[in-house]
Amino acid sequence: MIEGKRVLAVIPARGGSKGIPRKNLRVIAGRSLLEWTWRAAQGSVFLDRTILSSEDPEIIATMRALGGEVPFVRPVELAADTTPGIDPLLHALDALPERYELVVLLQPTSPLRTAADIDGAIRLCVDRGAPACVSVGPVAKNPHWTFRLDEDARLSPILPSVEGAARRQDLPVYVSLNGAVYVAHTDWIRRNRRFDSPETVAFAMSRESSVDIDDEIDLIVAEELLRRRHRMVGGS
Repeated sequence: MIEGKRVLAVIPARGGSKGIPRKNLRVIAGRSLLEWTWRAAQGSVFLDRTILSSEDPEIIATMRALGGEVPFVRPVELAADTTPGIDPLLHALDALPERYELVVLLQPTSPLRTAADIDGAIRLCVDRGAPACVSVGPVAKNPHWTFRLDEDARLSPILPSVEGAARRQDLPVYVSLNGAVYVAHTDWIRRNRRFDSPETVAFAMSRESSVDIDDEIDLIVAEELLRRRHRMVGGS
């Protein structure tokens, strides 16, 4: 709870995944992606309740074995490749009889996101009086150094050049959604059905914490970063 507002966290984890089969249950640095996210949620001081939304029996059993809560089984039609990401969240809000003023979406594909990141995004949303907050991270390559390639192998920049910018440090700073934390007032998200809007505020995270699992290379990178983090805190 924060300033009298009850906060619900929803972890969406369907069974299907084309890029990495059974992705949400893949184990890195000793824990599944699902467990990394659940443990981060458990460390939050603002979350009143954390639930899983899944249609998959193995994922549901895994969450329950961790001590997590699965109050319902997600309808199969809301677990397809083409299902909009917001639909399982709205279904969760409708499926629960209790009312929450804030809802937080935590995708298992962000294993380096911490409890401090979750609470920081919630705090920013409330302090700014914003209807929603999304986490962002630095882009890997500045878009001013990104080009289109035509059929004759010729380059054309996607953005105009910046006069006098010979170094990365001279270019404008850009960020991108990193998929780690989404926060919104429940009434607002029901109406808008999306987190991004002109009123949405951004919670900045480090490049390390912003790693999002899309392919096997991301898994390798995330595992090494998690192991390094574990060593830095003395193996606790």
